[in-house]
Amino acid sequence: MLIATVLAAVALLCGGAPFPSPPAARATSAAHGLAPVPDEFVSDIPWQWPVDGTRRVSVAYRAPAHAYGPGHRGVDVAAAAGGTVVAPAEGIVAFQGVVVDRPLLTIRHADGLVSTFEPVESPLRAGDPVRRGQDIGRVATGGHTPPDSLHVGVRRDGEYINPMLLFGGLLRARLLPCCDG
Repeated sequence: MLIATVLAAVALLCGGAPFPSPPAARATSAAHGLAPVPDEFVSDIPWQWPVDGTRRVSVAYRAPAHAYGPGHRGVDVAAAAGGTVVAPAEGIVAFQGVVVDRPLLTIRHADGLVSTFEPVESPLRAGDPVRRGQDIGRVATGGHTPPDSLHVGVRRDGEYINPMLLFGGLLRARLLPCCDG
């Protein structure tokens, strides 16, 4: 039990990002504020990274303790202002416009997945289809995202999940021996 508590604390200190586990136990615990992600939602072919260049997360996903709790419901990725943003997967544009002080674009994908990108200026409109890798806009400025960053959020059936689960490349969690006999 002590080891599990320590591992949970380390995961929270490292951004709270759930790590994919072996296929038989891939879902994360809803009790810890993380939306479960069944096997059928974790693709063997990861989503395409939304920007060119080195794949770097500047602010990690932090799941809130409850629906209205503080957290960071997505990841901020390094992206130069004016840089191209591409669709991570096939879908339909659900929203394009300004929310409060920042332009954003939302895409509805298969299996109840919805991705949001901000700040992004885009010529696309709600209802436009997009393909994986298609240019969907340019990194803009504004909002809470640090300069030269793009915020990427993903919801599955209305619940926020760690986008890195879909982009792949996360290390698998390893269980350590706990007790004698």
